[in-house]
Amino acid sequence: MTRVGVVTTSALLRAGLESVVELTGSAETLQEAAELSADVIVVDWDHEQAQELIEFASDAPPLIVLAVDPQPPWLGEGLRAGIRGVLPRDASTAEIAAAIDAAAAGLVVLHPDAVDNAAVRTRAVAQGEALSPREIEVLRLVAEGSSNKEIAWKLSISEHTVKFHLNSILSKMHAGSRTEAVMLGLRQGLIPL
Repeated sequence: MTRVGVVTTSALLRAGLESVVELTGSAETLQEAAELSADVIVVDWDHEQAQELIEFASDAPPLIVLAVDPQPPWLGEGLRAGIRGVLPRDASTAEIAAAIDAAAAGLVVLHPDAVDNAAVRTRAVAQGEALSPREIEVLRLVAEGSSNKEIAWKLSISEHTVKFHLNSILSKMHAGSRTEAVMLGLRQGLIPL
């Protein structure tokens, strides 16, 4: 069972989470949260400045952040630091519980509005180059299990062009296989869940 901690001043949020997951502890500040022995931490974040949160995420277990804006300006930097989910503050307890399970499994969870944000979609892994919109399309089809022939048919391009795009994706993402590229794409929010 996933050990879950929560950082919030809201007794209502704490009670809601306790109804769907077993909390191992709660805190009112990030400093107090450092003492929680949790696999995933849910953070109720209403601050404009996110640097403290990003610094905390780099040394913490996976974080699910409940934010006023599901596509905050610090999203890309936060994902690279270790934040594994950003949901709106009005997300249901079932949505938060699903995000906790996904984060515990190493996946990234974002609100659909955040996934549609072009700045997030075109980010590749931190050490790689940004993927082109066509490369992102190819990567998403690979994630769906499509073969090169199927991708070529769906995108109305040649199989040779598909291979070219796949080689470019693997190179830019520093991935050794299609599977690794898909996993990196999921972690970077390039592939919607």
